Amino acid sequence: MSTTADKIKEVETEMARTQKNKATSFHLGQLKAKLARLKRELLTPSSGGGGGGAGFDVARTGVASIGFIGFPSVGKSTLLSMLTGTQSLSAAYEFTTLTTVPGTIQYRGAKLQMLDLPGIIEGAKDGKGRGKQVIAVGRTCNLIFIVLDVNKPLQHKQIIERELEGFGIRINKERPNIVFRKKDKGGISMTSTVQLTNLDFDEVKAVMNEYRITSAEIAFRCDATIDDLIDVLEAENRFYVPVIYVLNKIDSISIEELDLLMRIPDCVPISSENQWNLDELLEKMWEKLNLVRVYTKPKGKEPDYNEPVVLRQGRSSVEDFCNAIHKSLVEDFKHAVVYGSSVKHQPQNVGLSHILQDEDVVTVVKK
Repeated sequence: MSTTADKIKEVETEMARTQKNKATSFHLGQLKAKLARLKRELLTPSSGGGGGGAGFDVARTGVASIGFIGFPSVGKSTLLSMLTGTQSLSAAYEFTTLTTVPGTIQYRGAKLQMLDLPGIIEGAKDGKGRGKQVIAVGRTCNLIFIVLDVNKPLQHKQIIERELEGFGIRINKERPNIVFRKKDKGGISMTSTVQLTNLDFDEVKAVMNEYRITSAEIAFRCDATIDDLIDVLEAENRFYVPVIYVLNKIDSISIEELDLLMRIPDCVPISSENQWNLDELLEKMWEKLNLVRVYTKPKGKEPDYNEPVVLRQGRSSVEDFCNAIHKSLVEDFKHAVVYGSSVKHQPQNVGLSHILQDEDVVTVVKK
């Protein structure tokens, strides 16, 4: 009896030998959708495997978490130690870290958690090594540092990307702008506000067929691919996580080699051992996390610039701000007085739904 992994190989082989043209688009669409469904089965088995597991799940602290992912012995443990002061066991041999090692850093008023994850190997997404547990933790992070040793082949970057993608993590991508709504009847209707150059109705129908969806409305608001459509249907198993490529051990290469590596988008070259360029890494981290610092101003007093309330983008309304301080604030809320870039007038009275911007100053007025 063939396993899910065997079925995945069969579908991948079939896709590789099928030429893409108008006549095969329906067939390829079905194969891609079937592959996505099989991968979901592999990653979320009924036995409940694929979760964190002993030593992998750690109590979350701070306003955001950053996971360190990479091959063994790339310097993740040393980096964690230099940034947070946490001593993660490190040595010059592979697989030193066998569990998740957490550390915390206070940066620009925000308490952030950093997680040194065990080294992964190729085939992690298929269960090799402890890869599935490592990537399962990575899916829940707000940011991932992919740590690479500049002395190792650059192919390692592609291997890690493939492992993360295979586990439903979409690196430095936005959710596809596709609106999907299931219906009880009426068949498949498809509209688009842009010209679709990557997929046609046959492929869309094939994907719906594989997911046993007979009636739905699909509105494309971007030039989507078939993979984008599948990602929307698999929304519960897709995680859009920002990534920084941390190019470690630059003390061991030439300036010319470094210049070539610097062409990689979203990369920061460092030497964790020598503490080179860690400031730039933290600045890039802050930019990617997209956090909002809001300062409190008690009535008749100066703003408290030492202890900002740190909120996440998309969760930065006045209501979120109140809840972060104390739940009772919303019940007694009359209005808020806001100074900063989120308001036209300085100050301005706003309600609970007002969205705050970084470094706004807020006074909550109670009933």
